[in-house]
Amino acid sequence: MASSGFSWTLPDHPKLPKGKPVAVVVLDGWGEANADQYNCIHVAQTPVMDSLKNGAPERWRLVKAHGTAVGLPSDDDMGNSEVGHNALGAGRIFAQGAKLVDQALASGKIYEGDGFNYIKESFENGTLHLIGLLSDGGVHSRLDQLQLLLKGASERGAKRIRVHILTDGRDVLDGSSVGFVETLENDLSQLREKGIDAQIASGGGRMYVTMDRYENDWDVVKRGWDAQVLGEAPHKFKSALEYADFDKFDRVRVPKIRYAGMLQYDGELKLPSRYLVSPPEIERTSGEYLVKNGICTFACSETVKFGHVTFFWNGNRSGYFDETKEEYVEIPSDSGITFNVAPKMKALEIAEKARDALLSGKFDQVRVNLPNGDMVGHTGDIEATVVACKAADEAVKIILDAVEQVGGIYVVTADHGNAEDMVKRNKAGKPALDKSGGIQILTSHTLQPVPVAIGGPGLHPGVKFRNDIQTPGLANVAATVMNLHGFEAPADYETTLIEVADN
Repeated sequence: MASSGFSWTLPDHPKLPKGKPVAVVVLDGWGEANADQYNCIHVAQTPVMDSLKNGAPERWRLVKAHGTAVGLPSDDDMGNSEVGHNALGAGRIFAQGAKLVDQALASGKIYEGDGFNYIKESFENGTLHLIGLLSDGGVHSRLDQLQLLLKGASERGAKRIRVHILTDGRDVLDGSSVGFVETLENDLSQLREKGIDAQIASGGGRMYVTMDRYENDWDVVKRGWDAQVLGEAPHKFKSALEYADFDKFDRVRVPKIRYAGMLQYDGELKLPSRYLVSPPEIERTSGEYLVKNGICTFACSETVKFGHVTFFWNGNRSGYFDETKEEYVEIPSDSGITFNVAPKMKALEIAEKARDALLSGKFDQVRVNLPNGDMVGHTGDIEATVVACKAADEAVKIILDAVEQVGGIYVVTADHGNAEDMVKRNKAGKPALDKSGGIQILTSHTLQPVPVAIGGPGLHPGVKFRNDIQTPGLANVAATVMNLHGFEAPADYETTLIEVADN
C-alpha cells in the first residue's frame, strides 16, 4: 500500500461486461460427500442445488475448504466459518487461527506482545488462570498449544497456575477428554516437581459451562462464572470478565484481574480487548476493491453468521468501506433454544431480503450467508438437519428466481462442510460405533470439499470453469466474482476459477 504505484482501480475484464447484478450465496456447512443416510444434504429434498449440480456440469465444481487452502496448519485441520469467509473475501490465503498461534509459539513472539506482558505483571504475586477448551480438535483449541503455553509461562515467571478445562463434545471423539486430562495432568505434575504450583482447578462441558459461542444462553456463561470465578459449583466468558456494566446475570463479585485471550475473536466488539496473538493482517479485500470501483453492495444474514458475511468477509474489519455504496442487514437469530428446535432458522427472511435488494435495482452485488446446514448440523440431530438443508435450498430458489428476474448472475458456494456427513467414520469409511453398538454422531465440521456453482441469464455464454488449477480452494472465489462484475482481479489474488471461450 505504501508503493507509489498502487491503485485501487481494477482493470476491465477483456471479455466480460460490467453492469450485471451478482448474487453471492454462501451455504454454511454444506459440503460434498458420498450419498448415504447420514448425508443430510442427500437425504433432504434439495431440487435447486441438485439442478445446479446436474444441470450444467461445466458450471459446477468442487473446491477445497479446509487445511492449507484456508491458511490452517495441515490438511488434517477442518475448516471453519471464520477462515472460510476470510478466504472467500480476501482472495488470498493468510495464516489463520491455530497456524498463527503455532507460529507465535515457535518464534516466541507470543511472549513479546502487549497481551502477554500485560498479564505477566501479575506473575510475581498472583495466579495465572488458563480457561479454555481441552481438545486437539484444532477449531477452538489445541492441546499442544496449551502445553507450550504452560511451559513458556512457567519459564517466564509464572509461579502459581490454575487450569480451568472445558471438555469438547463436538470437534473430537466422545470420551476422548479422559486422555486429554491425563496428558495435561502429567505436564502439570512435571511443573510441580520444579516448584511451580500448577493444578487443574475446575472443569465443565462445552456448550453447558462457560463456552456459549452464539450468546443465546447466558445461563451457560453464568454456570461457568459461578464455578470458575466464585467457586460455587462442582464444574468449576469473556463479556462477563471485561464489561464493567455487564447486566446479563448477577456476577456477585468481579475479581480484579488482568485478562487476555489467545486471539481476538470479535473485531467488531473488540473482544477481548487484549490478546496474545494478533489476527492476520488482511488488506485489499475483494469487498473493498469492488466498492472503490463503484460496486454497490448489500450483505445479509442472521445474527449467528452476520459477522461472517460482513466482518470476516472484509478481512476482520468492522463497518462499511463506503456507507453510500453499502448496506448490511442483520436478522436476529432465535434465542434461548437450540437450532434443531427451529431448523429452518431465518433462511426465508434472509432470502426475502436478498430478493428485495436484487429487485430494488440499487445493488450490484447481493451477498448472503444461509446458516442452516452448519448451525443445525452442530446439534447432531439428523432429522432436523435434513429439514435445515431443505429450508436452505428453498431460500436459494428465492434468490435465484430474483436473479432471473433482473437478468443477473449467481455464485452459490459454501464455507466448509458439516451437514453432508453426520456420523463419525472408522478407517474403512464405515460409521463408527460406540461401546453399546450405536452410531457415533458427528457434530463437527468435515474435511469435505464444497461446491461452487455459477449461472444466471446475465452470465456470458462462453463462461465455464477452468480445469488447469491444481488444487482450487475458497480463495479462488474472490477473483471469480470480480471477473463476473467485469473486472480483472489483482495480480496477487488466487487465480480465477473461470475462463471465457471465444465461441
